[in-house]
Amino acid sequence: MRRTLARALGALLLALLALTATGYAVLRHGEPSVTAGDADALARRMLAAVNDPAWQRTGAVRWTFFDGTRHLWDRTRNLDRVDLGDTRVWIDLSTRRGVAMQHGRRLSGAALDDALARAWARWCNDAWWLNPVSKVFDAGVTRQLARDDHGRPALWLRYASGGVTPGDRYLWIVRDDGLPQAWRMWVQVLPVPGLEASWEGWITLSTGARVATVHRLGPVTRTLRDVAGAATLDALEAGDPFAPLTAR
Repeated sequence: MRRTLARALGALLLALLALTATGYAVLRHGEPSVTAGDADALARRMLAAVNDPAWQRTGAVRWTFFDGTRHLWDRTRNLDRVDLGDTRVWIDLSTRRGVAMQHGRRLSGAALDDALARAWARWCNDAWWLNPVSKVFDAGVTRQLARDDHGRPALWLRYASGGVTPGDRYLWIVRDDGLPQAWRMWVQVLPVPGLEASWEGWITLSTGARVATVHRLGPVTRTLRDVAGAATLDALEAGDPFAPLTAR
């Protein structure tokens, strides 16, 4: 019985290893070769397609990330309210200082520092997935032209600074109308180099800015929920939801 069970477990382990190896081989991509051409022109087409001027007029955004983390981002004052499970954090994104509550109790000391560090990291990641297109001309971004699998122009970006993991690289695959269709990621937090995620489920915020809400990564689909944006914060929530932060 023990030998039979061992053989069965061994066969299962081998099957899982084979499946993992196959998935890795299918999902990974090599870095693209750059080509001559005007990468900035393609970047500007992407900005126009998502209506970047309208995004710049968007003073506040609310959304729920893939894993249920909720954000209310006051872009005018550069503040974010982050719900991390049973902890709510109000953070000044300029200073990374703020206030945190857990089960109705205000955190302090090391517990507060940990909550603020988690909130900052989550904002960096989750806001990045909300709208990275508007950052293509940020300082420290290198833009080059490449080709996708069908020979169409694609945008190869390297980020020398910013966020939690500077040095990450992305290849934007762009539709004929300028909207992003997918990106491939060479990032420190992912074990699969060149993993591709689709950009779809486009919605238009009340300001006119366009954001994608659906991303397919291989067999997995991830969705941003409850996405809303407005010119001012009070158009999303009455009163001042950042009173615990501004009253310190």
